[in-house]
Amino acid sequence: MLIIKSILKINPSAKVVVRGSDIDTCDIEWLENTIPISKEDIKAQMPTVEAEIEQENQDAIDKKA
Repeated sequence: MLIIKSILKINPSAKVVVRGSDIDTCDIEWLENTIPISKEDIKAQMPTVEAEIEQENQDAIDKKA
């Protein structure tokens, strides 16, 4: 999920299948002529996406309170 969200953060129209949850060992299949994104670029985006997910979770908690 994190890998796909990171890819879509870089390219919102990417068509991709990711097999595995570790960026270093996963298999990424680029579909429909999507230009591949390097694993290094995806890795660089992951902390930003993790922070956004954490913020969304906190916002949901705060909304319930």
